[in-house]
Amino acid sequence: MGEPNFVKTVCGYCGTGCGLVLEVQDNKIVKIRGDKEAPVNKGQTCVKGSFGYEYVHSPKRLNSPLLRKNGKLVPATWKEALNFIAEKLGSIKSVFGAEAISMFACARTTNESNFVTQKFMRTVIGSNNIDGCNRT
Repeated sequence: MGEPNFVKTVCGYCGTGCGLVLEVQDNKIVKIRGDKEAPVNKGQTCVKGSFGYEYVHSPKRLNSPLLRKNGKLVPATWKEALNFIAEKLGSIKSVFGAEAISMFACARTTNESNFVTQKFMRTVIGSNNIDGCNRT
């Protein structure tokens, strides 16, 4: 095994922005600790921030979009998946109206990503039907 590298980053589990230090060995995260120099958390972390990293290298993690064809989920290209989504959203909007579409934002993403999500819903779709578990 090679020598560990220490990489400073910001936790992505909520909008707090805690500083983390990743211990990376052989290109894999092996440990996480709070960054004592980070003004937000001063080295402290929650359980998710400390231990919620195993999904990064999980063999069960999806590597491509999946679309249901003939009753089975099969890998698809990103272009194919995005076209499918755009067609479905456009169809729902034209048949039932923009208020028939809602979106649930993710607490495990960045504030910037949630901003783009609400902007998409309000500007492109034309609906204020957006919620998320990150407001509690």
